[in-house]
Amino acid sequence: MKRLIDVFLALVVLVVFAPVMLVVSVVIWLDSGLPILFRQQRPGRFEIPFILMKFRTMKNTFADDGSPLPDGMRLTTVGKWLRKLSLDELPQMLNVLKGDMSIVGPRPLLMEYLSLYNDEQHKRHNVRPGITGWAQINGRNSVDWDERFKLDVWYVQNQCLTLDLKIMLMTFLKVLKREGISADGSATMEKFTGSKPQPDTDAQTNTDTKT
Repeated sequence: MKRLIDVFLALVVLVVFAPVMLVVSVVIWLDSGLPILFRQQRPGRFEIPFILMKFRTMKNTFADDGSPLPDGMRLTTVGKWLRKLSLDELPQMLNVLKGDMSIVGPRPLLMEYLSLYNDEQHKRHNVRPGITGWAQINGRNSVDWDERFKLDVWYVQNQCLTLDLKIMLMTFLKVLKREGISADGSATMEKFTGSKPQPDTDAQTNTDTKT
């Protein structure tokens, strides 16, 4: 049932928003040139890689040492508006049709993060990644990584049609309010460098007892 809904909604969105996608494509071409689409390998269900597609929102500019400039410096004015309106996500409907993604599920992140996840965080890949998800309606990019992964795993363990419908409705409201687009002090979301170490409860208890 989930897959049937995904295909139906993806087709509807692509047909209804076809004029919008055409206009966006032309605007990106005039503002930043080619390519119009951003393509990047991301981990899908069971961590199998696929190519994610989005409208390009950043310029391909680099520092003198050849490394990409920070996101805030590469993000274009057009790109900022596309992200605020979530229009940059529209090409991912093609990923949904192909079966790489679902409408609802944990967001597909970078391949380089896979080696940084703990056992619990890896569970977010037990379902197809989504265009929107439980973490997106509970803070999107404004929550820290550990909390975001907890929300993702909670969704995997509690997913159902009713929850998916709730997430889709809340996503629509979030887009209208333009909430949680970026993290504090960052144009997008800071890179994940590994989970924060958990305090040793037993050690803490023993220390408290001694003092």
